Amino acid sequence: MADELRGIRVAILAADGVERVELEQPRRALQDAGATTELLSLHDGEIQARDHDLEAAGTFPVDALVKSASIADYDGLLLPGGTVNPDQLRMDSAAVAFVRDFMNAGKPVASICHGPWTLIEAGVAQGRTLTSYPSIRTDLRNAGANVVDEEVARDGNLVTSRSPDDLPAFCAAIVELFSRAAQATGVGGGS
Repeated sequence: MADELRGIRVAILAADGVERVELEQPRRALQDAGATTELLSLHDGEIQARDHDLEAAGTFPVDALVKSASIADYDGLLLPGGTVNPDQLRMDSAAVAFVRDFMNAGKPVASICHGPWTLIEAGVAQGRTLTSYPSIRTDLRNAGANVVDEEVARDGNLVTSRSPDDLPAFCAAIVELFSRAAQATGVGGGS
């Protein structure tokens, strides 16, 4: 359904070093379902994207600064990965607070690959079932998460995936997650 997310605003929180496909493909899936997306970051202008963390992969224009953003303005949150991106986000107090507030409000959050590092820093991984890129699974376990090795892990308002290989399943799961949340709150055009 092309309109199931009509009226839904999704914040995409990313910084320099974001894995291009992990921002691009989920954003396209959300927009194709009718959502409006806004890229929030730590600085204005553009953020640098990467392919496989190492190769330059162009830029994305930043729509707004996370330090000026309010969770009240968004219905969902997407945290793409790449190694450098979430490492920068977890060092920024405004980004960490934004993620924490989103999770504590029970709003839908989707994260892929290394993206869950920010969930750890926000103190919201404990007791949650999630997945991630293999190299950060020990970090997640140490933060009290129940880690599974599945292409998509669903836990209430949270959906996570392991890597770009999981993008088809991840994209379908986040459209479903945001659609269910929209229906529960009466926001959006889905039925």
